[in-house]
Amino acid sequence: MRRLMLLRHAKTETDAPSGRDQDRRLDDRGHKDAARIGDWIAAHPPFPETVLVSHAVRARQTWDIAWEAMKDRVPTPQVEILPELYGADPAQILESIRTATAPADPKQLLLVAHNPGMHEAALMLMGGGDPDGARALADNLPTAGLAIFDFDVKDWGDVAYRRGKLVLFTSPKLLRSG
Repeated sequence: MRRLMLLRHAKTETDAPSGRDQDRRLDDRGHKDAARIGDWIAAHPPFPETVLVSHAVRARQTWDIAWEAMKDRVPTPQVEILPELYGADPAQILESIRTATAPADPKQLLLVAHNPGMHEAALMLMGGGDPDGARALADNLPTAGLAIFDFDVKDWGDVAYRRGKLVLFTSPKLLRSG
C-alpha cells in the first residue's frame, strides 16, 4: 500500500516584487492556512516519509510553515525540491511520483505544488473512495487544499490514473467550518 498526499501551496500575494510568478510569496492568510494544514497532518497519521516540493517560493514557504507546525510531533521526512513540479501537468506529476521516490521508497509521499496540474492530477488519479470528498474536489483543489489517496500497489512505479482511492479531501476552509 502507498499513500499519496497532494497539497496545493497556500494563498499568495498577487504579484512578486521581482515580477516573476515563481517568486510570489504567501500572504497573511496563506501563512495561517499552511500552519493549519500542517497541524492537521500532524494529528492524522500516517505521516509523509518523503516530501517533494516545487522550487517556487510559495510552495517552499507552504512546506516550511506546515513543517514548523508539525515538526515536534512527527518523524522528519526526506525533502526534495523539484523544479519540474513548477507548472507541472498531470503527466509530469505522475512521473515525479514514480521516479523521485527512489531509492528511499517511502510508503507515504507528500507533494507540494500548483494548480492546474495538481487539481487535474488529483481528478485523474482518483478511481474511487470518499464520495463527499470527491464531490468537493471535483470543482477545485483550493489553496492549501489536501487530497489524500491510497494505492494498492507495492511500488510507486505502479501508481496510475484511476487507481487511487480518495481517502480524504480537506482544506483550511473545510477545517474552519468544522
